[in-house]
Amino acid sequence: AMGRKGGFSYETPVHEVSLDSFWIDGTEVTNEQYALCVNDGRCEQTKFVDESDFNGDDYPVVGVSWFDAEAYCEWADARLPTEAEWEYAARGPEGLVYPWGDSLAGENANSCDTHCPANVRDERIDDGYKFTAPVGNFPAGASWAGALEMSGNVREWVKDWYGEAYYGNSPALNPQGPDGGEKRVLRGGSLSDSAGDLRSAVRDLAHPDERVNDAGFRCVVS
Repeated sequence: AMGRKGGFSYETPVHEVSLDSFWIDGTEVTNEQYALCVNDGRCEQTKFVDESDFNGDDYPVVGVSWFDAEAYCEWADARLPTEAEWEYAARGPEGLVYPWGDSLAGENANSCDTHCPANVRDERIDDGYKFTAPVGNFPAGASWAGALEMSGNVREWVKDWYGEAYYGNSPALNPQGPDGGEKRVLRGGSLSDSAGDLRSAVRDLAHPDERVNDAGFRCVVS
């Protein structure tokens, strides 16, 4: 249901931005964390609340829309990262290809490996998980900032609307994305993607009300 776009056109043009400092969650938000918000009456139940494959306490929450993610971050006195903040936390000042460096290492992330039901599976990689993995399980995949699973496991909602014309014309300081649009951006690749799609520059887009089993989020604080 989520539109991964062929080729690299959605990643261009490459452009430099400057950001004010921020804190980012070290892991994707978990089911246990999200449930606290649901119990508080501030978040909606996830779409997969009854599916045991996705519901371990320390597994990333999935089945959440962009609105659900925004509501959780707000409840936690935080916010969704902008696309630029997310990419900087993943790639760092060197602009690395993957969070851990410039070469693919299949064991550093939860991608579509030999156990994966999707047809892009890579038989050469065994990351140990058919679906999502508990957060923090791929320490070798940490980004320069120490953020875990920026690549793989679940794709992550970010604040920005997707806009075709915006990407190269965005402000150089703290870009916030277009003012409106039809779809929001997700970053980071997931358990449903081939390992090659785990590059930190890859952009996904989806209608903000979509709730799927391979998309979650993390929050930031300015």
